[in-house]
Amino acid sequence: MSSSPPTARVVLLAGPSGSGKSSLAARAGLPVLRLDDFYKEHDDPTLPQVEGSTDIDWDSPLSWDADVAVAAILELCRTGRTTVPVYDIATSARVSEEALDIARTPLFVAEGIFAADIVARCRELGVLADALCLRGRPFTTFRRRLLRDVREGRKSVPFLVRRGWRLMRAEPGIVARHVALGAHACGKDEALGRLAGAAAGRCPGAGRASVVPDAASQAPGAGVGTLAEPTA
Repeated sequence: MSSSPPTARVVLLAGPSGSGKSSLAARAGLPVLRLDDFYKEHDDPTLPQVEGSTDIDWDSPLSWDADVAVAAILELCRTGRTTVPVYDIATSARVSEEALDIARTPLFVAEGIFAADIVARCRELGVLADALCLRGRPFTTFRRRLLRDVREGRKSVPFLVRRGWRLMRAEPGIVARHVALGAHACGKDEALGRLAGAAAGRCPGAGRASVVPDAASQAPGAGVGTLAEPTA
């Protein structure tokens, strides 16, 4: 990896599974690094299990390779290109790899459910432009996530239903954890505004972490604007 200084910076886009991260990142018009492609494979002995179950806990950061993800981000920031895995969620395996080239773009988005877990590392490396946690109504997130996962055949339907109900109940805590890790919780309109600000050189997330929002600000629908609803 090149040791040259960064020529680009990253906006980390976190949020619960199904909150609309992929759709929002696509709408931003910036290059996108899919952090979910850095999941560990199904035969990795370090994969965690859901407590009291034989299900793999794919919502635990321990199911994800943060070191490789950070290395890819740093290489993109320094050279404008990197090689990334292509991960098939249905088989829980890396099926190929592809080149990602952001050319001379000075800003890109890295989105995924574990994006907040690398906020501190990206800040320390001097490549963080902002860190966001997309939030909405837990039941809307549950419905969107289930329809998407069933449509794409990501896992068996019973597994997806069990996971979905568990995540819906846990969603306020998931958002609070992402905020504690340094992400700013917001709806899609504010997220798009902050992405535009980062592209213009205003980077509010590069310094101190945001304050955990109070109960009122985490109420279902808080911060949700009037743009079209994300679908992924």
